[in-house]
Amino acid sequence: MKNTRHSRILEIISENVIETQDDLIDRLRDSGYAVTQATVSRDIKQLGLVKTATKDGGYQYTVAKNDSTSNENKLKNIMRETILSAQNAENIIVVKTYPGMANAAATAMDSLAGETILGSIAGDDTIFVVVRNDEDAVIFSEYIKDIIGL
Repeated sequence: MKNTRHSRILEIISENVIETQDDLIDRLRDSGYAVTQATVSRDIKQLGLVKTATKDGGYQYTVAKNDSTSNENKLKNIMRETILSAQNAENIIVVKTYPGMANAAATAMDSLAGETILGSIAGDDTIFVVVRNDEDAVIFSEYIKDIIGL
């Protein structure tokens, strides 16, 4: 239901000038979706919609332009600048960073890893990363080493 509603929202904002959440709620209700303001507000955030200026001086919802390649490069740069080493032991990877940099590195890794990482714990200069199995640990630690140039 949520995915179809999200698809409909994207259709609505591409075909119409939607200035407010109330406008969007009305269009969704006209399309058969029983939505609340809270639901639409969450949908807007999840879809990354932003208000942009129209030619006549008003505003309308549009999809935020997100250059995922640029974002990925920024995250990899964070890893390059903060991580010193990565070693795997069974399904755990121990990542060493410069002092005070573990949180930034862990956030970058978590963002890039997708479903690979089950969880991570960052201290001051060490991160423990848990993955599903030994094979994933080898693959992900090699991925980290490739990014940081080891």
